[in-house]
Amino acid sequence: MARFPIGQVRGRLDDATTPVGASCEVVVRRREGAYWLLTMAAPEIARRAQPGQFVSIAVESRGALLRRPFSIAKVTRRGAVAGTIDVIFDDHGPGTNWLTRVQLHDTLDVIGPLGRGFPLPQRKVACLLVGGGYGVAPLFFLARALSDSGLRVDMLVGAATADRIHDAIETKSLSVSAMFTTEDGSYGHQGRVTDVLDEAIERAGAGVVYACGPNAMLRAVSERCAQRGIPVQISLEERMACGTGVCFTCVVPMRGRDGEVVHRRSCIDGPVVNGAHVAWERTRFGVPSGTVAVADESHGGHPADPQDDFLDADETELDAGQDATDNSAAVDGPAALPPMIPESPRATRRGVLGKFGPSATPKPDSTLDSDRRDHPDAGDPRRDR
Repeated sequence: MARFPIGQVRGRLDDATTPVGASCEVVVRRREGAYWLLTMAAPEIARRAQPGQFVSIAVESRGALLRRPFSIAKVTRRGAVAGTIDVIFDDHGPGTNWLTRVQLHDTLDVIGPLGRGFPLPQRKVACLLVGGGYGVAPLFFLARALSDSGLRVDMLVGAATADRIHDAIETKSLSVSAMFTTEDGSYGHQGRVTDVLDEAIERAGAGVVYACGPNAMLRAVSERCAQRGIPVQISLEERMACGTGVCFTCVVPMRGRDGEVVHRRSCIDGPVVNGAHVAWERTRFGVPSGTVAVADESHGGHPADPQDDFLDADETELDAGQDATDNSAAVDGPAALPPMIPESPRATRRGVLGKFGPSATPKPDSTLDSDRRDHPDAGDPRRDR
């Protein structure tokens, strides 16, 4: 349990763009299909969180030394449960197994919100959200934000079996149309999301695609969108150790306009990135193009194996002009693309966020007691081994 009094917050409370550490009370812990839902009272984190960001939770399971990162699935800022955040996870490792056994009113040591979230379109455009397994979790938060901005939202969700489709009712309620796929055909279309992606894009009239799930699925979606001239923002599935950019265990190769590949840290330069910029062939999930459609969508969004993939902000050759251009090209053509917040932290420092949109990019500074430790059982923004 948390080492600090319940409700205590550590960090720079005067800066709403930085993460904080907090002792959060567990107010809901329940099984939902194949997954688990955890709701925590975290007012400061809820106030700062943007769709696509994650929190890092300290666990006390034997041998589980590292914090576990989880995407934020929902933030409640009004009403009787204002100041709460939801995370969804699967029980498949000592850390997540320990979390399934916490009791109501227990306190957890949580740091967040961390990472770069999903940039929102700056003009009216239809948005297609694609999720694999419980990778759909952060897309719920995103869907609400897009809808609140008056944008059309359609969703495409895939999993191995029906019981691994998380909250189909919520998916339908948040979208104009929802399509589902399962590998065994037990719910929706039989197959994978990539099998019906083109149909979903046409049905939605999508001008931008957001995706979260297994990396092989993300590659397939990114390549398809590139072929169609549609911008795509993906939330990468990476193992993370510190979650604050210190350890460099979650780097991902990204390709600049000049073709050079540099590495960014997914915990601070992601987990959300432009899918068209990922050098997929340099990653451990760089399966040959054309075979990625067989990606296993039974897992969900973010906990993969250790890997090498992200670039450091000081190494990247990408700049604000490039990112903005890549995301808003062909504005008057048939595939008009909505301008996006550029991914480059360097661009962020130049003030581009103020020009392009509201998504916060927390800096991994922190005066936080992150209690960083090393252990091979590190989790990633969505899953824990």
